[in-house]
Amino acid sequence: MRVVLVLLLLSFASPGHAQLRPAPQATATPRQIREGLKTATQPEDQKALHDQVLRLFGLKNLTQGRAGAKIEATTVAWAVLDPKPARVLSQDGALIGDMTALGEDGLQVLVADMPNFTDTAYRIESEGMPRLAGTVHIEHYDYTADSLPQPGVPQGRLEKFEWATSQIFPGTVRDVTVYLPAGLQPGEETCLMVWQDGSRHVDPHGSMRVSTVFDNLIHKKDMPRTVGVFIDPGRKPQQKPGDKAANRGFEYDSLGDAYARFLLQEILPEVEKRHQVKFRPQPEAWAIAGGSSGGICSFTVAWERPDRFRKVLSWVGSFVDLKGGHVYPSLIRLTERKPLRLYLLDGENDLDNKFGNWPLANKQMAAALKYMGYDFRIDWTQCFHGSKGMAPHLPDALRWLWRDVK
Repeated sequence: MRVVLVLLLLSFASPGHAQLRPAPQATATPRQIREGLKTATQPEDQKALHDQVLRLFGLKNLTQGRAGAKIEATTVAWAVLDPKPARVLSQDGALIGDMTALGEDGLQVLVADMPNFTDTAYRIESEGMPRLAGTVHIEHYDYTADSLPQPGVPQGRLEKFEWATSQIFPGTVRDVTVYLPAGLQPGEETCLMVWQDGSRHVDPHGSMRVSTVFDNLIHKKDMPRTVGVFIDPGRKPQQKPGDKAANRGFEYDSLGDAYARFLLQEILPEVEKRHQVKFRPQPEAWAIAGGSSGGICSFTVAWERPDRFRKVLSWVGSFVDLKGGHVYPSLIRLTERKPLRLYLLDGENDLDNKFGNWPLANKQMAAALKYMGYDFRIDWTQCFHGSKGMAPHLPDALRWLWRDVK
């Protein structure tokens, strides 16, 4: 009996036993680290702060000199392991700040607020010797309530399927996520909105949070009941989900009607069949959206098939010479006006490279649309290339696009 008792005690004392396993400690944010630097006056508080910094940056990263800056909104934290006093400087040698030592092992940290919409190259020095270098990219926006879950608002349903039998883009595999508004009945007619690079935009925890915005605006009747079809670009069969899709540039940046046919002949009929939905027949009830190359892709679909798609949402659109898209401003001016409504967004910090200047290209698009009398709007921001700049504008953009459809 004594042996059995000992074995039972040993089993419960085992480190792997769930009941005795310590709860994981939450990682502190840069702003919490900054507050800790102000308030940690007692040894036990300083030890706790030391451990929080280690968890935030990772001991292995610090030991190997790979601990990059950590960013929270416009607050940046740097850390280094060095027995000698260290400091952080910008590329031009201006002092960002002296680092504060934590404990006896050489751990040092600096937390500073940086200007929004900036790229700052930095280096960490110890007695004039560089220890670490990198770039801090600051781009922060606050969401409105329409991008956040609201009490009492019914949530739509997300369904996902894989499409690997394309005849128009053979040899590709892609994920398709379908947003079905709350309470949708089989066979009910709804509006349609197609999104390129779909998975990351529909994610309720991503930067765009389209599914949450749809929930809120549909509930408030600020946009009609809409099925969202969120399509990822085609990857090759040997690629894993989440890999950079090998076929993205070809599908999105190419001119012509291939992608429109892909939607109309393959994806949308499959969505209707799988989910027993019926898209309203009026082209004013069909919209398409995307950013960067997904933006020019969305425009191309509507340009080629205005009989089906009448609404376009494009942010940081790649209307440059990746695959000939730089011709669109001239084509718009030389072609009879099409019955399209277009929302554009770009910013002064967008790309400028060998393929063209994205801000200039979007300004040229806006000028051509204005010249031809299109129903269009451009919101000009300080955004960089990506979706962060579009995210806070999305609710207002959707209201503007759907204002004529109930």
